[in-house]
Amino acid sequence: MNKNVAESVALAKELARSIGQQYDLDAVVCPPFTSLQAVARVIESSTIRIGAQNMHPEQNGAFTGEVSAEMLRHLYVDYVILGHSERRALFGETDDFVNAKVKSALNNRLRPILCVGETLEEREAEKTFDVVETQIQGGLADVTAEQVERVVVAYEPVWAIGTGRTATPDQAEEVHAYLRKWLEKRFDASVAERIRIVYGGSMKPANAGELLGKPNIDGGLIGGASLEARSFADLVQAGAEASK
Repeated sequence: MNKNVAESVALAKELARSIGQQYDLDAVVCPPFTSLQAVARVIESSTIRIGAQNMHPEQNGAFTGEVSAEMLRHLYVDYVILGHSERRALFGETDDFVNAKVKSALNNRLRPILCVGETLEEREAEKTFDVVETQIQGGLADVTAEQVERVVVAYEPVWAIGTGRTATPDQAEEVHAYLRKWLEKRFDASVAERIRIVYGGSMKPANAGELLGKPNIDGGLIGGASLEARSFADLVQAGAEASK
C-alpha cells in the first residue's frame, strides 16, 4: 500500500525509460488497484508487464471492497500476487482460499504469483520445508500440469521481508531446490523445470547477483527496493547479467 496514482505514474514513466525496451528478462510492476489503469497506459508500449497485488476468487457478487479476476483482465493485467505472507498473517487467508484464487486467476487467463514462506519461529523450529510444502500443495490443489506452467512460485521467508535480514544465497537455494523437487514429484521434471521460482525476501541490488546466480532462483519478488526507479532498474540489470 504505497504510492498514489500520480506517484505510481511517475515511477512507471521512469521505469519505462530505463528498462522498458530490454528483452533479456521479464519485468512486472504491481501497483495498488487505484493505479492499475493509469500505470497500464504508461507502460503499454514497453516490455514491462503489469500485475495486481491481490484478487477475490469469485467473479462478482456481495463482496464489498473486493476485486475479481475479470475486473483485472479488463485493465489489461497479466499477473496477480496471491497468498502473500501479509495477506495470510493480517487477513487470515488460508491455503484453501488461496487455492480458490489461483484457480480463478488461471481460468481468467491471469498468471498467479503464488507466495509461500515460513516465519522466523517456524524456521528456528526447523519446520521450513513442512511449511512451504503445505502451502504449495494447498495452493496448487486441483491445478493441472498444463495450467501450472502459467504459475510463478515465490519463496518469501517472512522473517526476511522488510527486516533488512536476507536468507543467504545457500539458504534460499536450498528451499527453491526443495520446491522444484516437489513440483517434479507432483507433475514431472520437464514441467518443474519450466516453472519460475522467484525469491522474495529483501532482495536489493547489492545481493541480487549472488542470489540470482543460484540454479533454482529464477527471479525476484521485490518489495521496498521497487519503490525507487533506480534501485529497481539496477535489480533488473542484475537479473539480466545473471541470466547470461
